[in-house]
Amino acid sequence: MTVEAGTRAAAPQMSLRDWSLIILLGVIWGGSFFFARIAVAEIAPLVLVMFRVVIAAAALQLWLLARGPSFRLALPHAAGLFGLALINNVIPFSLIFAGQTELGAGLAAILNATTPFWTAILANMFLADEKLSRAKILGILCGIAGTAVMIGPGALAGIGGPIWAKLALIGAALAYAFSFILVRRFRGVAPPVLATGQLTAASLIMVPVVLLLHGPSDLFAASAGVWSAVLALALVSTAFAYIIYFSIVASAGATNASLVTLIVPVSAILLGAIFLGERLETFEFVGMGLIGLGLVTIDGRIFNRHPQ
Repeated sequence: MTVEAGTRAAAPQMSLRDWSLIILLGVIWGGSFFFARIAVAEIAPLVLVMFRVVIAAAALQLWLLARGPSFRLALPHAAGLFGLALINNVIPFSLIFAGQTELGAGLAAILNATTPFWTAILANMFLADEKLSRAKILGILCGIAGTAVMIGPGALAGIGGPIWAKLALIGAALAYAFSFILVRRFRGVAPPVLATGQLTAASLIMVPVVLLLHGPSDLFAASAGVWSAVLALALVSTAFAYIIYFSIVASAGATNASLVTLIVPVSAILLGAIFLGERLETFEFVGMGLIGLGLVTIDGRIFNRHPQ
């Protein structure tokens, strides 16, 4: 039995707009690694999760007040939004931060890049219009392999980490995969309203958790530079990013939207080369090429062209 019972519509076709939004979102979420790396030096992981969702939710609430539509449109979906907040914000954010305390960034990126694989399996089980195809399977596997190659020696440094940390990253990827399926239940809800509702629900969950575990003292003791990183993480990589994210899911489907996790490590490495002067190695170019080949394979249009 599928989540969306009834007619079996054709699988969503990726348009140029969809691909452009996926690439943009990949760049934005790739940049979040920079902001998070600065912030976690002075802010505890769960506290950072709280600030990330609270600031993002407040910004989006102000946006809706100024530009609309009304946040009241989210209220009939309150229960579902709390579920979405748990599996798309609270659980994966917390698991990723916890796992990265023990694992190298390379292995963490590879495990996170398995999200499209889990999404494709779950979509095949629960969504009538997103069945697995040979192109999707080959493209996703190629993209994961490309991520592993691109990370290269950095991944090998984290192979020996504890099993719980690896399971935490896999758990985060699975949570994201389930969120791609669940968000399909909110068809008809405008992306800004959906993003605001999700992050508001996540804030209502995280504030009492942090106050219970950390207390109110020293929550705001970070330096000015760290607060700049927190604001960038919340406003750009969360508030703005989730509006794009929900737009992609609505137009391109769950599996296609999850491909952004293959682009994130490419974005992070390229941003490091552009802004931090980091040198790109040959294996990184090879990995990027494999990821590109995987995305082209999933898209399928080039391989489906026949000479006239």
